[in-house]
Amino acid sequence: MDTVDTPAMPPAPVSLGEAFRYWLKLGFISFGGPAGQISMMHQDLVERRRWISERRFLHALNYCMLLPGPEATQLAVYIGWMMHRTWGGIVAGVLFVLPSVFMLIGLTWIYLAFGNVPAVAGILYGIKPAVTAIVVFAAYRIGSRALKNGVLWAMAAAAFVAIFAFDVPFPAIVLVAAILGYIGGQITPGKFKTGGGHGAADKSFGPALIDDDTPPPAWVRFSWGRLVGYCAIGLGIWGGSMALLVSQGGWSSVLTQMGWFFTKAALLTFGGAYAVLPYVYQGGVEQYGWLTGPQMIDGLALGETTPGPLIMVVAFVGFVGGWTKQIFGADSLLLAGAAGATVATFFTFLPSFLFILIGGPLVEATHGDIKFTSPLTGITAAVVGVVINLAVFFAWHVLWPQGTQATPFAGRFEWFSALIGVAAAIALFRYKVGIMPVIGACAAVGLAYTLIV
Repeated sequence: MDTVDTPAMPPAPVSLGEAFRYWLKLGFISFGGPAGQISMMHQDLVERRRWISERRFLHALNYCMLLPGPEATQLAVYIGWMMHRTWGGIVAGVLFVLPSVFMLIGLTWIYLAFGNVPAVAGILYGIKPAVTAIVVFAAYRIGSRALKNGVLWAMAAAAFVAIFAFDVPFPAIVLVAAILGYIGGQITPGKFKTGGGHGAADKSFGPALIDDDTPPPAWVRFSWGRLVGYCAIGLGIWGGSMALLVSQGGWSSVLTQMGWFFTKAALLTFGGAYAVLPYVYQGGVEQYGWLTGPQMIDGLALGETTPGPLIMVVAFVGFVGGWTKQIFGADSLLLAGAAGATVATFFTFLPSFLFILIGGPLVEATHGDIKFTSPLTGITAAVVGVVINLAVFFAWHVLWPQGTQATPFAGRFEWFSALIGVAAAIALFRYKVGIMPVIGACAAVGLAYTLIV
């Protein structure tokens, strides 16, 4: 192994201000959905900045994969909390989400007020195949580090087949992978050790601030008092917010029903945004009538092509619902939409912060114990297969946009989208071009193509 350029010392301690600037920047550039965002954080925090070792990064990621909610956001909260206590986690999570909230509010207002603008459609046309290539690249990066042997590769392949061919629910895949990982860790522990870190066999990034053997600071150690306190504070914030909405409009008001609905949605998002989209569609379109089916599809396109977690599509749903229902009257549509987007976002993401602050100390106490790490290693292997399935799902919708479940290859094949996707993949895999330049170039190509034809 070539270690000539591997640093010998960990980097200097990071201040909360420096971390603030990083999380703010990440919030503006975190394109590519959860897979792309996790890949970006790995490249920044593990490889380049060395704030956390790969083994600790993967251990935190595996826990976030177990939770309902946006795993990339939760991973940011987890790392921020480990580095700078509770406020560090809150800052990381809020800044990871906040830019996309403002962008989606602005874009949704433009969408509703001005309709379908050809220039915007052209930009989206170019970005969608780029996002597909980014997801494939992220699956490759995660898989190349996490899948260290044939057993883990087989688990990844089995997970892909299960979700692609048999439509097995993601929670069931996670449960089976965890069970197999636990059993495998007892029978052949060497095959289920968490890979990565500076002790990995393939690549060394040098000592990290939070390294494999770094003792946990006081605030990440488990305490019953801290657990009860966080639970009480979290329930108090949720209950107080719901009480405020009820006091303003009653239980049946639009904003109150949004708060209740998106709380339930937040607890059902195992497997990321696509796993919860049918539930959001059913509630937002069919049950409450906040938006139409075609508007839901347009919102998903905006969610795919703005930074932040893909589940931010809930902000679009909330905005359109507030606008459509004219909750503040016909003369205050923008304010109504912004209120709906804010309520939807708040109640969707609040549980994610609580899951990390409550469960993080228990997880940190297990990062060196094979009985706990082997199930998480199994989950990581399965997640690689699930991410590949997500890439296939993206590619299908991009290349055959008129396809349906009954007729998957209906309509014409989007050959130019395929060319953009291949070019983006070559740029990522072969030439190591950054994600933002790839997205920018593809957006420009898509705009030019749609204006010409």
